[in-house]
Amino acid sequence: MRLDIKLPIGLFFSIIGFVLVLSGILDKQKIVLQLGYNFNLWWGVIILVFGVLMLLLYFIKKEKNS
Repeated sequence: MRLDIKLPIGLFFSIIGFVLVLSGILDKQKIVLQLGYNFNLWWGVIILVFGVLMLLLYFIKKEKNS
């Protein structure tokens, strides 16, 4: 059995990205007004995309090995 770390990494980054996206949507902070863009929302989207990509790579490899 080989260790495949894509699944835990994908789950971790997907959860963190989802929480950041929710925080960016629901929370209107003073820092958002000062920066001019929603930092939590954009970084949450980037992290969520990375997590979903890791999960896709895990499931694609799992199907090829079956």
